Amino acid sequence: MAVSFRGYKVSIVAVALVSAGCFSFPLQSRGNRPQPVPAPAPPAPAAAPGAAVVREEPEPENQPQARPETPAEVTPEPVAVPADTTPAPPAWDIEVAPYESNARVAYFVSRFSGAMRPTFEVALARQTRYAPMIHAKLRAAGLPEDMIYLPLIESWYDPHAYSRAAAVGMWQFMTTTAKGVGMRVDWWVDERRDPVRATDGAVAHLLELREDFGSMYLAAAAYNGGSGRISRGLAKHASQLEGVEGEDLFFALADEKALRAETADYVPKLIAAALVGKDPARYGVSIAPVIPFTFDSVLVAPATPLAAVAKALDVPVDTVLDYNPHVLRGMTPPVGADLWLRVPAGASEGFAERLAALPEAERSGAKRVVTKSGDYITKIAKANGLTAKQLNMYNPQATRMKNGNLHPGQRILVPRLDVVRAARDVPDPKIERYGTAAGGVHVVKKGESLSVIAKKNGTSVTALKRLNRLKSDRIRVGQRLRVR
Repeated sequence: MAVSFRGYKVSIVAVALVSAGCFSFPLQSRGNRPQPVPAPAPPAPAAAPGAAVVREEPEPENQPQARPETPAEVTPEPVAVPADTTPAPPAWDIEVAPYESNARVAYFVSRFSGAMRPTFEVALARQTRYAPMIHAKLRAAGLPEDMIYLPLIESWYDPHAYSRAAAVGMWQFMTTTAKGVGMRVDWWVDERRDPVRATDGAVAHLLELREDFGSMYLAAAAYNGGSGRISRGLAKHASQLEGVEGEDLFFALADEKALRAETADYVPKLIAAALVGKDPARYGVSIAPVIPFTFDSVLVAPATPLAAVAKALDVPVDTVLDYNPHVLRGMTPPVGADLWLRVPAGASEGFAERLAALPEAERSGAKRVVTKSGDYITKIAKANGLTAKQLNMYNPQATRMKNGNLHPGQRILVPRLDVVRAARDVPDPKIERYGTAAGGVHVVKKGESLSVIAKKNGTSVTALKRLNRLKSDRIRVGQRLRVR
């Protein structure tokens, strides 16, 4: 049976086949007969999630080989590329690599990564606390940032380090040198213990020493052993050192036995610390970073107890002590200008109002007692619940008669108990274990010039400059000069 379809006669069977999708007609026909086109192949089974999708193009039958049409673009599943976890090789801005094979450098590398490794790891952990601050100050001054390892070999980053020579703090300053670079050192405040102010002082001192000697390693040696010794060594061995330049000068000077053993080892220690500290994994050393030292500052009146500051901040007293290691007696100095204190970052907001709201008695760290005839320190101390040692700590200026009694009419400072509990039991900051040395060496004092020193020692400015290899008349407080 046939039916008519668009001018064609088509059998019912054909219609059924077309309806079933077995054939389709093209839009244009060849001649007068429609050409059936094979129906599309059934879809391939769905690929498993994440599997690559592959499309196969059928080979044309009895046709010349033709370039297949570009298949529809398939977006592949994203493939996670493992991050490159290989650490970048260490780099230094002091000369390290040329001296890595030096015998003393190698010795201290073995010490820092061997027997002294636990102590070295503690020091590296402390370094992470102060590193951002120290790096920023070194960078701003144009000094190598790897001089950050100098306080490591000086003190293991201990703000309260105290040497046999009475050098104090993270950067190990003597009192005279510290004052010479603008730090406050007295009975009440010792900025050698303040990481920030001590770093400022160290940067200023290192800049001067580098300018004097033209070498960072000679500057480091002078930082340790005094510029006078370095100047004398360079002058004495000038002929042997002729042609030696840059950082090699230090090692050449050390080879001439012109330096004390401690100073001769100082730069090798510095290089070894930089080698191990910047590539700890290579040496089996671990670093446990700590939170960086960040802070706000608040201005506080004289004689303010640190306990009152802590109460206004709602933090433990130990926190205030940690941020202010330079405040020695548990309160701000009893006289003089207001003092800036450091507080945890973000804690300064509203501090002044909270401190002012405390009872007046809590905001005053001490009372004053006028001595009468027959008074002595122990008597006054016992009357106020203190020991004689504690009371003496707040009255270094007190004068006594031959029998030990206090001169009448003196004002004795009697601290609160919470002030005493926050005080540091430290040696008198005025102690200076080496003063003007014997053997023809003069330590520069405040107000002295080359002409004054020359006159005192029966020599001339020209001779002093020649002996100490000085390029100018500029000298610093604490500088050791050879005078003969």
